[in-house]
Amino acid sequence: MYGSKSKIDIAFEYQSQAAILRPSIHSRRANLTVKFQDLYGFTVKGNVDDVNVLNEVREKVRQQGRVWWALEASKGANWYLHTTIGQGSALTSSLKFSALANAITLKKLIRKGIPPVLRPKIWFSLSGAAKKKSTVPDSYYDDLTKAVEGKVTPATRQIDHDLPRTFPGHPWLDTPEGHASLRRVLVVYSFRDSDVGYCQGLNYVAALLLLVMKTEEDAFWMLAVLLENVLVSDCYTNNLSGCHVDQRVFKDLVVKKCPRIASHLETLEFDVSLVTTEWFLCLFSKSLPSETTLRVWDVIFYEGAKVIFNVALAIFKMKEDELLVTHHVGEVINVLQMTTHHLFDPDDLLTVAFDKIGSMTTSNISKERKKQEPEVMKELDQRIRRLNSLKMEGK
Repeated sequence: MYGSKSKIDIAFEYQSQAAILRPSIHSRRANLTVKFQDLYGFTVKGNVDDVNVLNEVREKVRQQGRVWWALEASKGANWYLHTTIGQGSALTSSLKFSALANAITLKKLIRKGIPPVLRPKIWFSLSGAAKKKSTVPDSYYDDLTKAVEGKVTPATRQIDHDLPRTFPGHPWLDTPEGHASLRRVLVVYSFRDSDVGYCQGLNYVAALLLLVMKTEEDAFWMLAVLLENVLVSDCYTNNLSGCHVDQRVFKDLVVKKCPRIASHLETLEFDVSLVTTEWFLCLFSKSLPSETTLRVWDVIFYEGAKVIFNVALAIFKMKEDELLVTHHVGEVINVLQMTTHHLFDPDDLLTVAFDKIGSMTTSNISKERKKQEPEVMKELDQRIRRLNSLKMEGK
C-alpha cells in the first residue's frame, strides 16, 4: 500500500531540498521551472515563487500540527468527538458549555487545516464513516470483495478503462498494485450502490482517498459516507441529474455573489459549467494541488457539500479583475485553469471562500436545488425522448 515509511521519507526529502531553491531576483526574471514530489507523491511543477509559497505552507502545516498536538495533550486524544450538545437535564450546563467550546474550536481548526498525520483518523470519525462501518459485520468489505471478484458489468468495464488515466505517472497509483487497489474500492462500491454504480470522476476521488486513508477498507467507507451522506444522492447517478442541478444552482450563485463576473461571462456567452462540472464531480482533485484539495476536503467532511459552492465561487472571485478583461471563451478557461493549478496556498483560497463570499447554509443550498430540479428533470426527459426518436428513425 502506498504510504510506506520509505516513500514518505523520500517525499519529505524532496520537500527539504525545495527550501534551497529560494529565488534570487535573477532567477525570478528567468522564470525558472522546478519539479519535485509533494507529501502524497504528486509531481509539483512551478516557478521558484511557487516553491517559496510551498515552503511557507509547509511551515504553516507544522505550526498547525503543534496546535492540534497541544489540544490533544490538554483535552484528550479524541476531544474533537465531544462537540455534540445534548438535550435535557441529564447534561449539566458545564458539559454543554464544554461541548459548545469544543465545536467552535474544532470548526476554526478544521478551516485552518488538519495535519496530514491526523487526517485519516479525524476524517474517519467526523465524517460519519466510522459510524457507518459499525452498522455492518467487521468482514463486510472483505466479504463483498470476494463476492464480486470476476464479475463483469458496464461499471467494471468503465472502471478498467479509467484506471490507467487516473493520475498517470504517480509513483504508486500508476502501478499494477495501485490500479488493483483502486479497482477493488470502485468495483466493490459499484455493487454496494447499484443506483450510482460507477461514474467518471469517482476514480480521482477514490484514488486520493486511498492515498490519505492508507487502507482500501477505510478508503471504501470514506467513499461510501461521501456519496451517501455528505453529497446529495443523485450527483453520480446515470443521468447525472444532481450534477446538472448543482450547476444551475451555482450559476445563480455567481449572479448573486459575483454579479460583475456573471454579466461579463454572459456577454461572452460563456457557460460556467464548462469548467465547474469537473470541479464538482472530482471535488477539485483534478484541478487544485493535492494539499489544497485536501484542505478543502477537510472542511467538506465536517461542514458538508455547501463548501463546494463556497470554494468554486472563491476561485472566480479571486480572479475577478483578470476575468473582466477577457475577450473570448478560451481566455476565460485559461485564466481559471492557471489559477487552480497554481493555488498552492490553501489559506488564500479558503479565506476568500469563507470571509469574502459570505455565509451559505446547507438549508439554503437545498432550497435552491429543489427550485431547479423540475426544470432539469424536464430537460433530461426531453433529451431521452429525442434520443429514442432518433433511434426509431434510424431503424
